[in-house]
Amino acid sequence: MKKIDKLLLSSFVGPFVVSFGIALFVLVMQFLWLYIDEIAGKGVSIFIMLELIGYLSISTFPMALPIAVLIASVMLMGNLAERYELSSMKSAGISLMRVMRSTIIVAAGIAMFSYICSDFLIPIANLKFKSRLYDIRKQKPALTLEKGVFNEDFRQFVIRIGDKASDGETIKDVMIEDQTNAGRLKFNQILADSGQMFTTEDKRFFVMNLYNGAQYQEPTPQGKTSGQRYPFVRTKFKSWAKVWDLGEFEMNRTDEDRFKTQRSMLSMSQLRKNMDSLQLEMYNGKQSIADDLVANLKRPPVNSKLPNPLVQSKEMFEKDSLDRLKAAEQIKKVPKSKRPKVIPPPPPAPVKVEGPVLPKQRLDKKLTEYASLMETFEPASREKLLKDAVTQAKSGRTALDRRKDQIENRRKEEVKTGYELFTKYSFAFVCFVFLFIGAPMGAIIRKGGFGYPILVSIIFFVTFIMLTIMCRKLAEAYILSSFWAAMAPCVALMPIGAYLTRKAMNDSQMINTDRLERVLFWLRRYFQKKKPATA
Repeated sequence: MKKIDKLLLSSFVGPFVVSFGIALFVLVMQFLWLYIDEIAGKGVSIFIMLELIGYLSISTFPMALPIAVLIASVMLMGNLAERYELSSMKSAGISLMRVMRSTIIVAAGIAMFSYICSDFLIPIANLKFKSRLYDIRKQKPALTLEKGVFNEDFRQFVIRIGDKASDGETIKDVMIEDQTNAGRLKFNQILADSGQMFTTEDKRFFVMNLYNGAQYQEPTPQGKTSGQRYPFVRTKFKSWAKVWDLGEFEMNRTDEDRFKTQRSMLSMSQLRKNMDSLQLEMYNGKQSIADDLVANLKRPPVNSKLPNPLVQSKEMFEKDSLDRLKAAEQIKKVPKSKRPKVIPPPPPAPVKVEGPVLPKQRLDKKLTEYASLMETFEPASREKLLKDAVTQAKSGRTALDRRKDQIENRRKEEVKTGYELFTKYSFAFVCFVFLFIGAPMGAIIRKGGFGYPILVSIIFFVTFIMLTIMCRKLAEAYILSSFWAAMAPCVALMPIGAYLTRKAMNDSQMINTDRLERVLFWLRRYFQKKKPATA
């Protein structure tokens, strides 16, 4: 490895790692803020939070890698150009592409790593993140008993505490409404002057020891005795203990198989299989619609093995004729007295036609002389025929619309699945494209550090994200195919990268203002000459 390659690599790795960490942190926080309301107040442990952040970090790798390559390449070439090291290399006969050779290899490796993450790591990370988030959503909020607030965290219990001491255990003026026997008890409430609450050492049970209170119960009238009155029961106590199981507040792990069919949890091979299945379903749906529309015009398939007496080969016809002649000659050799009597077959039974019998048509004149087909039937049956036709048309229209909706849903799913597949390629390829935008941009602006390079990088990255969103909408509107919708942002940025690379190789400015300055100079002279004449 040449010294220049070592210099470029050592100067590229540092900014890349820092910018990748910053981009990853920003993207993770952006997505985490979307779910913070569902996570807060659930008593989630720090290990579960770290697990969620880890899965979310892996899923954001394809977005963080391109912006890290862009920022690091701008900083690398900007620092070299600012210290005149890039000019020294060019004066020594080293071209810009030779200087970028090591970074091109590194960018290709980063693109390959992004591809591997999208195909293998990200589907697993998305599956784990989705299942853990689902578990947190189902989990009940952490138990918090505040004074003066009605708490309904426990199932079928309402608890209110009038006051709570500073130790967090001693309580006063306690009210508990028990709704577990709502069918038999119309009213069931417990009141206590004071008490003590605590959690057992194994964190499995929550205990409330109540002192100097009473329990009030009123039975619910049922059946024939609903008109009778029942006594209001009051039970006093000096000490009473109530125990609740905290198992309902624990997070239960959900089976991950229920989320494996979602697009973001599938690998590239699985996405391709889904696309093939959806295309086959669309084809079968269209074929079934066509079969229903031409149900009366169906023909047997070409390769059908069923015998067709109208289509026979010459050999079969000749063989059949020879067999019949041989049979006739053998019958002639037998005497008439020994010949068996031939019993003619019975006449065929009349075929019963099931279903509605259509009225007969009245054809008193030529068909061209009738104004409509309805006039060929008897006047008494025309109204019934119209009603039957309208009913059949409506049922056929409903079935057709239902199948069309099914095909449309399959088509939308096929487009989204294809876009999910080809986006994995585009996010890997844009890492390579951003290198040819960032490196020439740094050589042209000749500014290092984090200030100007980050500004330039954000402009191009936001442009890429906006193009990605716009092309996804175009794909969902069936204007672009899923492949070109995913690749269009990369294709749009490639000419920009080629233009900037050419400008950097020729040591020219990004925008040539010479012609603009000449035009402004000519306009200034023109108006200066015109002012005395008007005066």
